[in-house]
Amino acid sequence: MSLLAAVAAPKIDVASLSPLIALIGGSVVVLMVSLASSALVQRVVLPILGAVTLLAAGGLSIWIWEPGRVKPVVEGALVFDTLTLFLTLLFAAAGLATIALSVRDEAIREAGAGEYLSLLLGSIVGMVLLAGATNLVTFFLGLELLSIPLYVLCASLVRRRESLESGLKYLVIGSFGSATLLYGLALVYGATGATGFNSIARAVGAGATATDPLLLTGVALAVTGLAFKASIAPFHQWTPDVYQGAPTPITTFMAVATKAAAFGIILRFFLDALPDAIDTWAPALAALAIATIVIGNLGAIGQRSLKRMLAWSGVAQAGYLLAGVVVGTRLGLQATVFYLAIYLLMNVAAFAVIVARERFSEHGDDLRSLEGLGRASPWLAASMTVAMLALAGIPGTAGLWGKFYLIRATFEGDYGVLGVAIVVGSIISLVYYLRVIATMWFGPVEIRVPDPPARQVLPVGGGSPEADAHAQPEVAGVAILCAAATVFFGLIPAPLMSVAVEVGTAL
Repeated sequence: MSLLAAVAAPKIDVASLSPLIALIGGSVVVLMVSLASSALVQRVVLPILGAVTLLAAGGLSIWIWEPGRVKPVVEGALVFDTLTLFLTLLFAAAGLATIALSVRDEAIREAGAGEYLSLLLGSIVGMVLLAGATNLVTFFLGLELLSIPLYVLCASLVRRRESLESGLKYLVIGSFGSATLLYGLALVYGATGATGFNSIARAVGAGATATDPLLLTGVALAVTGLAFKASIAPFHQWTPDVYQGAPTPITTFMAVATKAAAFGIILRFFLDALPDAIDTWAPALAALAIATIVIGNLGAIGQRSLKRMLAWSGVAQAGYLLAGVVVGTRLGLQATVFYLAIYLLMNVAAFAVIVARERFSEHGDDLRSLEGLGRASPWLAASMTVAMLALAGIPGTAGLWGKFYLIRATFEGDYGVLGVAIVVGSIISLVYYLRVIATMWFGPVEIRVPDPPARQVLPVGGGSPEADAHAQPEVAGVAILCAAATVFFGLIPAPLMSVAVEVGTAL
């Protein structure tokens, strides 16, 4: 009895944990409600429950938002500061977009709406846990909770060989990356004798630990494991194959949310746990950033598959984001989180158009599916145009400010070579981004509309000129909304920059 009395329960701040609790509770509720086999429940109620869960998590994140707030919870294993809360908002936005894109998708019917949405929410729980991790144990648990549901969701089109292959590849490569990361974290613990990030920072700053071969090996292995998740070259090889084979809504989610979660923990791990070893790890990450920018942009040039092209583009974008981490300054942190927000808008807009076209075009996600889209569906074509211009960093879009912010951070952080690499990479990217725009506005017209049980190809001038947009308004709505937000923040970036400044107080 005396022994039990001596063991104190950990102090848990329920208010701070409320976004995470909402996501966990929503995932369980969705799974339980899915036991009802009614078509109304499966097609309407479950997506609404999933969306309400994400809205609740986002609302709670705004409710507890407090700049400069660093309040560890669960005995310091997690922290819900502005960085964690900002990333939670990004995860919720990505989840809402994924649900909207999945409503009419074949994957949600084959996998089962309850299982599909519950896994999606479970992955977001892992992302929030990862973004707020301040301990090596919660770091690894969050990464695994993020990844395992995605292995299943990638293979949710069980009747398609490409989807099953995508899930298997992601499982094998992801498991290898997780094992490498775990080994690296174990070595970091062995070198410092601590699992908390603050304790690791004190141990590294205490003396010769920063040059300890055991610590350096652990950091190198941890970087390798994180590079797999963030699609950083040369650990990016899985990305194009997995992106192409997975259901496009899941590809959309992976492209934006997984990358945001990975860079969230990269920022926290290097700037919170290893700030005194920056002279050791920063040059290595800078070399990886330059290689990632070059390899990603060159790899995208020869792609005909739009999903593979955006996968290679995502590799290059990871290089841009890594530049913000390398400088190790508050400005670099602000630039990184700002770019993560606009990266979500740009990519979701592009993938939404791909979802709309591949459902009604015999070419699937091939570049030919966009031929003549400017005349067939001007709103979708305009959304894709904005997304491509923003990804290239053209003035008038938020992409310009994102890259400008990163370039400024690199030059002020004495890593001007990374700023030059971002400029050169952006110039190279014009080759494949402008090709997409040219195909939409100057290619031949192809209009296809659903005609159950068979599909009917309409000649030019027949039927509605925006048939595919009208047939799936939620997909067109996501594309148009994200494109509009990209233009808005391109013209008026101050609100998002102000939020980025507040997030910069977290570390």
